[in-house]
Amino acid sequence: MSIAKKLAVFLSLGVFFFLPAVSHGQEPEKFELISLGIRVGQNLGGIPPKEKHKFNEYDVFGIFAFPGSWEWPQGWEGRYLWFASAGLLHGGGENGFISTTGPGVSFTRRDWNMSLELGSGLAFVSNQQYNEQEFGGHVQIIVQGGVFYHFPENIVGGWRFQHFSDAGLYGSNNRGIDLHFLELSYRF
Repeated sequence: MSIAKKLAVFLSLGVFFFLPAVSHGQEPEKFELISLGIRVGQNLGGIPPKEKHKFNEYDVFGIFAFPGSWEWPQGWEGRYLWFASAGLLHGGGENGFISTTGPGVSFTRRDWNMSLELGSGLAFVSNQQYNEQEFGGHVQIIVQGGVFYHFPENIVGGWRFQHFSDAGLYGSNNRGIDLHFLELSYRF
């Protein structure tokens, strides 16, 4: 797939997740911070080619919600989100800063106390290379998804899978990272 096609797919997904006009809001809401939390991630396997080192990520994150939501008769509620995080990426004996941002969508089933989240976006990594593993550049493309349980007192815990790579933008000899996160957050 050419770089232009990859960018077109990425932008199309971003517009789909981001576009508030697609939302069929039941009642007006505002753009708001809905969750703050911490998470820790590790590469435990994922999309080939495999990483050359063990990677860990430790960060803080925030989730913002766009106005509007929609409901299905089966009890699911959907809402457009915007994710942002900042933290430490450790791999190959080296440390670096990582920051992520991008649009997503959440599907919540309140009677099950459960949410599913999907998203895409961009990552900025301060180091392009961690020992033998080359990312190709500072800007990476992210896809992510997760399952979350809503505990009493507005506490949310869950698992998130996040893949980031250059998607071939910087050449074909680069590798991305697949991280499995455990998250704990407070929902406003």
